Amino acid sequence: MSKTLRSLRRSFRAWRNHTRLEREEAHYRKNFRERGLSVPEEAEIRTRVASRFPGKTPKQKGDLHILAIYHSYNWEGPSLGLSLAAFGEVRHLDWRDPDLAGGRQPGDTGWMEAMNEGLLCAAHASAEDRPFDVVFTYLSGEQVKPKTAEKLRSLGAPMANLALNDKETFVGKIRSGHAAGARDICRYFDLSWTSTIDALEKYVVESATPIYLPEGANPDIHRPYNEDKVYDVSFVGQCYGNRPEIIGKLRAAGVHAETFGPGWPSGPLTMEEMVRTWSRSRINLGFGGVLGHKETYCLKGRDFEVPMSGGLYLTEHHEELVPFYDVGREIVTYSGFDDLLGKIRWLLSDPDQAEMIRRAGRTRALREHTWEMRFDRVFRILGVLA
Repeated sequence: MSKTLRSLRRSFRAWRNHTRLEREEAHYRKNFRERGLSVPEEAEIRTRVASRFPGKTPKQKGDLHILAIYHSYNWEGPSLGLSLAAFGEVRHLDWRDPDLAGGRQPGDTGWMEAMNEGLLCAAHASAEDRPFDVVFTYLSGEQVKPKTAEKLRSLGAPMANLALNDKETFVGKIRSGHAAGARDICRYFDLSWTSTIDALEKYVVESATPIYLPEGANPDIHRPYNEDKVYDVSFVGQCYGNRPEIIGKLRAAGVHAETFGPGWPSGPLTMEEMVRTWSRSRINLGFGGVLGHKETYCLKGRDFEVPMSGGLYLTEHHEELVPFYDVGREIVTYSGFDDLLGKIRWLLSDPDQAEMIRRAGRTRALREHTWEMRFDRVFRILGVLA
């Protein structure tokens, strides 16, 4: 396929996805308003959960028994698992574990049904030994069926499900009438934790109880390393969308920009090498866009991991960043290529100012943006943490 045809195909896909997203948002916005719905405040959420679990006594930090269901592709174990462990004993079930599905792997015939049954059996077996105080999951309709999410409620513990990038995947692909995103399972959780603020109305329309809370970082993993600065600009992440074009234009403008991750010639990095790379870089580049959706942005894990790791962070500007950082003092943002190039040249020419921003960003991230802080808030809302 020629370069022109590839470009046209990418443009068509972006237009199609953007149109789908606009249609989805319009549907939920109309439904939300016509039904006179509202997004619940934290006090209302606490009341809802307390009414479902009357007489439940909160426990001290370190004393909880937690069921955690997620697969660790890369960041999940070091970020979610280690942070959850601060609150007590964690029973982790990995939905990709072949043992749960009788040896089947994702993609095998009957995998989802077998895995869902094995997941429920394992969860209830663990609860027999010691009842769970809370259930945390990072699941979507691609892994569990609605009836499985509903049956998890019989464990008798408040449940919270995490969903990231609900701008694109709240519904997602539809197979046999079931959504691959959170749409069909969210109503069975006591709390739907979304990192996408404009997904709140979607959750309410689907009879779920949402809270907007972004990702975080783990300071034991995301920390500065004593490394020499060897890269002017680096980017760690997948190669897709407009990213290769932007990197190419930066290099053509004389910027020493290195890239790491799936799809780039350098390939992916281990967790430790990724964090070390942020310390080796004078500027760490970020992209805030959503794959396949023009002019659509959301918060990313990198928004908290890079500053906490002591990296100077320069990312695309969007309004969801504003409540979490003092833009220009703790992180730097750009709008469009010319602004990006200008900000890079400014930061490289003024290392003292760059250092002040880097230090301020790490201070803010440590003060407000750890995964442990996120879980602390979620568990208090659920009434399980004293």
